[in-house]
Amino acid sequence: MSVVEEIREQQKSALKEMDTRQKLSYFWDYYKIHTIVAIAVISLSALFIYQYVTNKDYGFYAAIINADITNIPEVNPWGSEFEEYAGIDTDHYQAYIDTSIALSDNDSTQYSMSSTEKLLAMLQTGIVDVIVSDTATFENYAQNEYFMNLKEALPEDVYAKYEDCLYYTDMATVDTGDDDTFYTQDELTDPDTYVINHRDPSTMENPVAVGICLPEDNKLIEAGCFDYLAELGTTYQGYPSEAVLGIPITSTKLDTVLKFLEFLEE
Repeated sequence: MSVVEEIREQQKSALKEMDTRQKLSYFWDYYKIHTIVAIAVISLSALFIYQYVTNKDYGFYAAIINADITNIPEVNPWGSEFEEYAGIDTDHYQAYIDTSIALSDNDSTQYSMSSTEKLLAMLQTGIVDVIVSDTATFENYAQNEYFMNLKEALPEDVYAKYEDCLYYTDMATVDTGDDDTFYTQDELTDPDTYVINHRDPSTMENPVAVGICLPEDNKLIEAGCFDYLAELGTTYQGYPSEAVLGIPITSTKLDTVLKFLEFLEE
């Protein structure tokens, strides 16, 4: 008999004389590392399989930017509610209303920068179907030509329905890189006097309707997500800042977006 076999026989003999508690203690002493490694591998494998099986593409994605986080709990259930309302195939797709994005031109924190990068990446890949934000943030993206022309995108009856609360941007002020078509605030004699009413296209050289200023009976307004704008007296270009909804030019789910507009009015 070899030395290895002799040791095995001695271990078997010793185990026979142990009670259950002693056997468990013996097992843990000798196989502790192996057990921990095995559990870790099984757990990670299970997590990967679960995420792979349950992960779904977005059937709809709305980015609610700079929402008041104290009112977000009321918004959180809307994703699943909208899935049912819009008839989204939840076996393969999900609707997500993202209230985690916070952006500011004056904020250079890591969170703000990562939020900007996240949103741009999703816009470029066509994930985002709707953006709702305060006026200043909305105009920044409007001037970078991220939104559809609602006159062209919406059915005539829907466009007429929102005609009184349309948000316009002046495409004559878009920076085309030739230094002649863009008048930024630092190019004006007195930037503080730069006043423009984004609800009034008559004040613009080339107005394009790119957004909808959400009315009081809209779910997002009723939930108080943008109450802070009025409470703080926030203004932009001489007028009170509002919550504005726009459709990114990269969105391919216009029918679902129209359903979302209806959903917000329920």
